[in-house]
Amino acid sequence: MISNYDHLLDNVKKIHFVGIGGSGMCPLAEILFNEGFEITGSDIAESDTLERIRSYGIPVTMGHFPENVLGADLVVYTAAVKLDNPELVSAKEHNIRAIERCIMLGAVVEKYKNSIAVCGTHGKTTTTSMITQILTMTNFDPTVIIGGKLPFIGGNSRIGKSDIIVCEACEYVDTFLHIYPAVSVILNVDEDHLDYFGTLERVKQSFTKFADQTSDTLVVNGDDENTMLCINNMTAKGKKIITFGFGENNDFRAEIHDDDSVCKTFDIINNGNVITTVTLSVPGKFNVMNALAAAATTYTLGANPDGISDALHKFTGAHRRFEILGKAKEITVADDFAHHPTELRATLTTAMSMGYKNVWAVFQPHTFSRTYKFLNEFAEVLSIPDHCILSEILPVREKNTYNIYSKDLADKIDGCVWFNTFEEITDYVTEKASDGDLIITIGGGNVYMCANMIMKKLSAE
Repeated sequence: MISNYDHLLDNVKKIHFVGIGGSGMCPLAEILFNEGFEITGSDIAESDTLERIRSYGIPVTMGHFPENVLGADLVVYTAAVKLDNPELVSAKEHNIRAIERCIMLGAVVEKYKNSIAVCGTHGKTTTTSMITQILTMTNFDPTVIIGGKLPFIGGNSRIGKSDIIVCEACEYVDTFLHIYPAVSVILNVDEDHLDYFGTLERVKQSFTKFADQTSDTLVVNGDDENTMLCINNMTAKGKKIITFGFGENNDFRAEIHDDDSVCKTFDIINNGNVITTVTLSVPGKFNVMNALAAAATTYTLGANPDGISDALHKFTGAHRRFEILGKAKEITVADDFAHHPTELRATLTTAMSMGYKNVWAVFQPHTFSRTYKFLNEFAEVLSIPDHCILSEILPVREKNTYNIYSKDLADKIDGCVWFNTFEEITDYVTEKASDGDLIITIGGGNVYMCANMIMKKLSAE
């Protein structure tokens, strides 16, 4: 499969990024700057990423103005930028080509011989982070683009000097179909983003196409029926298939020593042989699968089994992935990105197994369509913790044409309460929680702000 990026950067010297501080934009700007391109950017809000960008000497303008694009040979913009943005309008008026970030990502990835793209409905950021930590600690020196912050590398990107790039590949609005990797990791294929896909069948069609765009190897979850359906004919198309999972028929299999432990110790078995034993420092059985995917990928690249084990043991998590923020008044506060029922089940089951007196789950529903579609499933998994508190639904990109509200979800969960503001949630949960409890905020939006407010209030009391 051949992409159309061969000449995208021909005769390009200066590139302007509209929204350069975005988590997906900043790594691309860094990589291209490192390759010798002249980079400029603009944004509307200060951030840690902008500080990093400026530290390279890249000029950043606060605010979007027509003159910002003048002199650029190419303009890159995020999907969040509207087409009436002054800089995009100016680029069109001056015949400067403007492309979305996903297209530039595809072009950057294609410049590396050994490109690894990690996709799947759940677990992308954690698995990409694990692969990054393994390859970095075993001296493969990869370039990296992650969808979340990894403390080990101090951000969500890394510039390496090898021919390896590791990137997170998101399926939403078929973004990952702009990437043509050598190796693809498919963690799972689930029913999500139905505001775009409409049906599970269309989700599977996109993952099948992505698998077909992979030139060499597919590292896939052999326990996941949907994933295996998506790669059904790929061997006949010349792809190498490597499976991982708990099932006996997988090429890489995990055998857990003590299933009751919070952080698992497990053997990694490759074709009947134990190649190494791993003790994770992050909780949950779902993280065994993420670690197994990372191990299978890096072992295939040539990483030493002992190095894989050491790196996975030293992996302490990615930002907003069951991230422990701290403890105050003997109450632990954590935050997690889960926003789909499958993710919530994994997170909350793990939380309930960790020995806390009470688990207080503060959930921010993410999009009206997802809440409406999975209302009963959300009610079921949010009944797992001892207590559940809801915020109002975060609309993101939608209007409430579904006539769905958090109260509709709360009514299906015994003892559940809901509030309009984070201030109200903070007051309620800090008053109710006591020594030995866990408060965990969960959601794909800005509910982490509520976690910070809870932590601040507990620490002040």
